[in-house]
Amino acid sequence: MPAALPPFPKPQQDVDQAELLQLGVDDGESGLRADAARNRARLLEAAARLVAEHGAAGVTMEAVAAAASVGKGTVFRRFGDRTGLLMALLDHSEKKFQAALLGGPPPLGPGAPPVERLRAFGCAVLRRTADELELQLAAEPSAERRFTSPPRRFLRHHVALLLRQALPDADTELLVHTLMAYLDPVLVHHLTRQCRMPLTRLEAGWLDLVARVTRTGPPS
Repeated sequence: MPAALPPFPKPQQDVDQAELLQLGVDDGESGLRADAARNRARLLEAAARLVAEHGAAGVTMEAVAAAASVGKGTVFRRFGDRTGLLMALLDHSEKKFQAALLGGPPPLGPGAPPVERLRAFGCAVLRRTADELELQLAAEPSAERRFTSPPRRFLRHHVALLLRQALPDADTELLVHTLMAYLDPVLVHHLTRQCRMPLTRLEAGWLDLVARVTRTGPPS
């Protein structure tokens, strides 16, 4: 892919970029010593392997300790309990995705036109959700936090920024919710697991939705 261009040239966009960076801060890792951060990453890598091999149900404190060749107490001290471990694992994945949005190669990262980035964003979220569906459902925020949790706010701010670039006259504050609803993990679960829709159909639907919303036509 081509090298990224300077991402957000306009003053308002610079403010949004700063907001995105602030939303992407990982408070759980920023204060850790280097050796503690390495140990944490090692445990999360072990947990990720277990998810890939056995699903979220296969992630227990004991299994992670065995996979990482550490004592079970080490895992409990680091994450508290299984829920804390799953949340940390999802957060680890979220930070990688945020880094790709902010500084990765286009079209997911900066350097491509906003509509092209919207297309890439939705397809990437759908694929990530399909890969991590059990984890994302387990970490689904409560109703009162559904729209205010930092990861959701980060992604919503990102989509709003692209919409402002592509549709300066649109009510992006409302339109962003329409687009993000399509990417909801609960809906993805319903469509892929209960309705047996292939992920390629959902990706095609996203591209069609973006084309209709932005009035740009389908990608070439």
